[in-house]
Amino acid sequence: MPHVLIIHEVESYQPWKLVFDRAADIRKRAGEISYQLLADQDDANNIIHFSEWNSLDNAKRFFESPELVKIREEAGVKMPAFLYLQEIEHGVL
Repeated sequence: MPHVLIIHEVESYQPWKLVFDRAADIRKRAGEISYQLLADQDDANNIIHFSEWNSLDNAKRFFESPELVKIREEAGVKMPAFLYLQEIEHGVL
């Protein structure tokens, strides 16, 4: 299963979250299936967005699109780091 891990610092969580939520339909149409948001325990503005996608090609196309660059700027995102991942194993303990 394809996943994307994005680590980014935001100016402020609440305004970023509003923009993130408004983009839900865009993300879904692009191929995002599910997501998790995590915050650094020492810095609530250091956000990790972990998501499952229908394909890594769709994820890359979406995250590199000019439309998303504009959305990130609007949301106050500072220099995101992207990891495009293919699941090799999943377990529950």
